[in-house]
Amino acid sequence: RLFCKPSALTQHLVRSLRRSLVLGRGCWLWPNWPQLQMVWQLLQLSKPQPTVAREFLQLRDTGLVALDWLVGPREAGSDSGGGVLLLIPNAAGKVTGGLLQLGLQALQQGFVPVIFNRRGHNGCPLTTPCLQPFGDPGDLREVVTYLHCRHPSVPLVAVSEGSGSGLLLAYLGESGSSSRLAAAACISPIFRGRDWFEARMPWLYEWPLLLHLKQGLSRYAGSLAKVVDVDRLLGSRSLRELEEALFCRTKSRPTSWEAYWERNEPLRDADEAAVPLLCLCSADDPVRGPTARSLPLELFRSSPYFFLLLTSRGGHCGFPQRRPGHSWGHEAVLEFFRAMVEFLRAEDRRKGLPQPR
Repeated sequence: RLFCKPSALTQHLVRSLRRSLVLGRGCWLWPNWPQLQMVWQLLQLSKPQPTVAREFLQLRDTGLVALDWLVGPREAGSDSGGGVLLLIPNAAGKVTGGLLQLGLQALQQGFVPVIFNRRGHNGCPLTTPCLQPFGDPGDLREVVTYLHCRHPSVPLVAVSEGSGSGLLLAYLGESGSSSRLAAAACISPIFRGRDWFEARMPWLYEWPLLLHLKQGLSRYAGSLAKVVDVDRLLGSRSLRELEEALFCRTKSRPTSWEAYWERNEPLRDADEAAVPLLCLCSADDPVRGPTARSLPLELFRSSPYFFLLLTSRGGHCGFPQRRPGHSWGHEAVLEFFRAMVEFLRAEDRRKGLPQPR
């Protein structure tokens, strides 16, 4: 089901999705086991492993983030008719096999995919004792500005996976019409950050992510000791405890859990978003929580920019096809990007606006 506000943009999207074959019936043998899909997402690796060219970007406060350009049939630095695709991993910084598959599929279809790695994540050095809070889009804003300057003549689109969607949603709300993005998509997003941390996830998903985060943070225990209680941090028994130790119980500027989420809820400025956004969700997602309280359906009915494609089965970032390891959700996201870029270009021609050079 597609939840959205009726508009010319909606009609164009519906026609585009109907032309696509990815929404056809028929899945692999495991659509009734979302937990199994979740385990597969955690364990699978992309085949073949992509070649990646890493680039470090120094931010205003001298912190570093890493950009991994996927290299393949098209040169990563060359312009492409599909545009530049910014891939945002989950909040733990784990680049899953599914995210790599999406990047490779986009590469084959003419996009220039690049993975955004936050400070201290996925081998990116932590040069300042500062990590990125759940819904703070400051670093992402600098990355988008850099990508726009590097590729000024092609569309820039972004897609996030799982809990990493909190960052993208916050960025779209804070930036409004100045986001520099042509379109965006969230695969199995977390809309209400505080509720999600407090409700906790199935241990099968939470513990691997918690260990993944602790392993990365332990490398920087010396520098982090200046600002947080490292023993409390590494002794955390849940993602909430770790989030509180990192961003609430700091030594210089401690804050309450409530005040933290006033600044970091993903949808705090959702009414200001002005970029077409597709959210691909499943009703049986074991990570996001029950549909009735975890999906802001009214937002999709009232905003002309938010589109929710809700399926009954698909798990968390799964949406499997008949072949294991393949996702119809990836093709739906890429079809959405093509439809949005096509629509925006047609609108520019209709209004007589000059094309970018």
